[in-house]
Amino acid sequence: MKRDIFKYFKQWKDNPRRKPLLLEGARQTGKTWCMETFGKEFFRYSVKFDFDRQPELKSVFQISKEPKRILKELSLYSDVPLEAGETLIIFDEIQECEEALNSLKYFCEDMPEMHIMAAGSLLGITVKRKGMTVPVGKVDIVKIYPMTFKEFLEASDVKTYEYIASLDKIEHLPEIILNKLKTEYRRYQISGGMPEAVNKLHENKGIEEVDKELQDILNLYELDFAKYAEPKEIPRINALWHSLPVQLSKENRKFIYNVIRSGARSKDYEDALLWLETAGLIYRIFDISKPGLPLSAYKETNAFKVYGLDCGLIRKLANLPASVIMDPIAGYTEFKGAMAENVVLQSILPQLKGDLPYYWTSEGKAEVEFVLQLDRDIIPIEVKAESNINGNSLSVYTKKYNPAFRIRYSMLNLQFNGGLLSCPAPLASWIIKFTAMIKKSL
Repeated sequence: MKRDIFKYFKQWKDNPRRKPLLLEGARQTGKTWCMETFGKEFFRYSVKFDFDRQPELKSVFQISKEPKRILKELSLYSDVPLEAGETLIIFDEIQECEEALNSLKYFCEDMPEMHIMAAGSLLGITVKRKGMTVPVGKVDIVKIYPMTFKEFLEASDVKTYEYIASLDKIEHLPEIILNKLKTEYRRYQISGGMPEAVNKLHENKGIEEVDKELQDILNLYELDFAKYAEPKEIPRINALWHSLPVQLSKENRKFIYNVIRSGARSKDYEDALLWLETAGLIYRIFDISKPGLPLSAYKETNAFKVYGLDCGLIRKLANLPASVIMDPIAGYTEFKGAMAENVVLQSILPQLKGDLPYYWTSEGKAEVEFVLQLDRDIIPIEVKAESNINGNSLSVYTKKYNPAFRIRYSMLNLQFNGGLLSCPAPLASWIIKFTAMIKKSL
């Protein structure tokens, strides 16, 4: 499999003013695999120092933070030379050694010629819990997401991927391409983007093996709740996490505390929400009062929707059979809509450079699922699960705010007409490409 993040890694590698690279992201999204694979493909040597498996490494960083001395001692634990420009040095599970995390500052200042990558499990949670400090300004921070549909498609159907990648104008797709996109998109909703689950699907191990992998990840997350959360917060985090399928099945998706348990109040679960956000397991998408610049200025802090980091995990958490996903006429209306929104969000987030979209409502009469700010452009996005595009929410928004253009994701073919980009949902992974095409044509 190929990961799009490698393009960023390559730019980082070739930048003479690089800083140590710190990877963030939820557990099991492939941080370690990405670092190791990049090291093998783009460096003469690569070495990983794992502070969880090799606790004796911690002593190397406890005497001083002088990079030359640290490298001299680390070389005793390495089978390859630690050479500037030739070796990628990987610090894995760095949350287990605060001194190693702090040492990145000195590598940045004193030895910028060394290529150093670092990552950790639940790094944000651990930093907060232990009162650790991240050397902000002395490291480049990048987030690793689950595999996008774009990455999934390149691994599963390279010809269809190359066709989409080669598009230079907006026009109807050939039916054979559209049908292949639909098939692979449904398969993606089954496995989600967690690399091990994707592997199981691509190796034709069977849905049972895919589901087992997803359940193992869910079990690991619950163990993390018990290991890393404050004891009083563990039951609240568990309850909130397991309420996600119910929250998403509601018609308007707005997060309701009473769904967790009767009489639940926001102050009781705010810390649990923040914990899951910091762990990268959920995204909070806030309502806006109006689509003005910047969108953040119009955020309604008391109205939000919660989505999961990965559609495959959400499907498994809801115990939704894979066979239902593959059936386009299966009757699971509300949750099908929620899944459609979750996958679109999952597709566009890696393209937004860390920013989250918002959503818009009008007195309970209309709702636009996502509103993005791309530079100076504010783009309303409607999401439909299949080919039924009934509803007037986007029309209400358009009449009121007259956007330059708007997007509707569904399973209909690709076209741009009257300021509306009607786009197959699988192509949400190329939103930057298509918005650039639209702006060029306006």
